[in-house]
Amino acid sequence: ASNMAAAQYDGATTMTDRQGALMVLASLDTAQRTAKLLDFYNRYRDNDLVIDKWFALQASSLHPQAIEHVKSLRNHGDFTLRNPNRARSLYMAFAGNPHAFHAASGEGYRLIADLILELDPVNSQTAARFVPALGRWRRIETGRAALMRGELERIAASSQLSRDTHEQVSRSLG
Repeated sequence: ASNMAAAQYDGATTMTDRQGALMVLASLDTAQRTAKLLDFYNRYRDNDLVIDKWFALQASSLHPQAIEHVKSLRNHGDFTLRNPNRARSLYMAFAGNPHAFHAASGEGYRLIADLILELDPVNSQTAARFVPALGRWRRIETGRAALMRGELERIAASSQLSRDTHEQVSRSLG
């Protein structure tokens, strides 16, 4: 699969075709993954919308280290929480990744809760939009539901929570 996806990437004549091949490679644990991700970034680094897709496809990958990849992408030079589209491209894609977000350890939930707490003072409306990802706790199995609810309670306990985020958290817990 890796060689086929890499060949498709190399032979692509459009960004969309290249992105399609990269989506496959992003989930694989191979050196081609790293090389093609870097190549894609270098080709399109001046196009913010395409770089948003680059962040999102890595956050939504089925790679076994997806959580660690999201954490490292947070330190990428083109990532900033002050850009709501960039924050959403990375973290909403991650929250929509059932494999990584719902890791049995609860690390995915913690990552989103930490983001909400960090983002809330900077951009409360964007922070509040991440809360529903944790608010789905009633729809999943008991162990993970308890972890999600625990992260919501941790957010609710913050004394500096904005009205927007507080409202979303209260609704999710209620």
